[in-house]
Amino acid sequence: MLGDRTLGAAEKMAKRKPVGTTQEAAKQTGPLRRNQAGKAKVEETGGVEKLGIPPDADRDLEPAEWVRKKLKFAPDAIQARLLGLISKRVVLNCTRQWGKSTVTAAKAIHEASVRDGSLTLVVSPSARQSGEFIRKASEFTRRLGHKVRGDGDNEMSILLPNQSRVVGLPGSEATIRGFSAVSLLLVDEASRVEDELYLAIRPMLAASNGALWLMSTPFGKRGFFYEAWDRGGAAWERVEVTAEKCPRISEEHLKEERRTMGERWFRQEYLCEFVDSVSGVFDRDVVEAAIREDVKPLDIP
Repeated sequence: MLGDRTLGAAEKMAKRKPVGTTQEAAKQTGPLRRNQAGKAKVEETGGVEKLGIPPDADRDLEPAEWVRKKLKFAPDAIQARLLGLISKRVVLNCTRQWGKSTVTAAKAIHEASVRDGSLTLVVSPSARQSGEFIRKASEFTRRLGHKVRGDGDNEMSILLPNQSRVVGLPGSEATIRGFSAVSLLLVDEASRVEDELYLAIRPMLAASNGALWLMSTPFGKRGFFYEAWDRGGAAWERVEVTAEKCPRISEEHLKEERRTMGERWFRQEYLCEFVDSVSGVFDRDVVEAAIREDVKPLDIP
């Protein structure tokens, strides 16, 4: 009897019109409903409501134009070309103080905004450097009108309303494993990142066929950054930006730096040259030129 009375009450409630709605709205059915402001919609799935974000009308803009309009960031000509690259493998060899972290932070937010539910990772030699990258990306997030919030799992992270994430990782091979389906993998200050860390993060792109960007100023003829630049082959798109190409660095400053730093350090830090370590007796190029593949090893019994 109690079950009959409960069922009857439920049937009466179902026949009532929703309070504060018109008759037409009361007849509306289906999984999707738009709110009064028309800014978002609620999807009901199995009793769970999910906030859906309306499509960004500007997401089809060229990346450089999107960055100008949405992030209020004006890239220079080379930065604009970099933002528009579609290559899966990019190695950026640039002068100090060119703004590589800023432009790649803009790249990260663009990627996260136009690819719903995507994952962008940034790896740096230290947690401090990854944190600085996330700080710049957070500022761009605010310019989009979003409140900056983390993903709840990673200390250095940004979760956008479309469920895309940007996550900063420290330079430790032992603590970065576990990520997969990465859409964009950024390695900042790549010449200072250990090879072991680089080899540990590459498999994160296997299932997603994501993009890999290496960005740095040179640091000798060694490591994966040098190998990708010098011997990576056609798979890598290379972008070089010396200090002379940066409109924000004056000629007077460069003259002072050359006098102060000396020729070797100046060529490395500002001219993007991979110079040999001062501790070596012979240049690497000389040693490699002396090696021959056709010489049989000497077997000593």
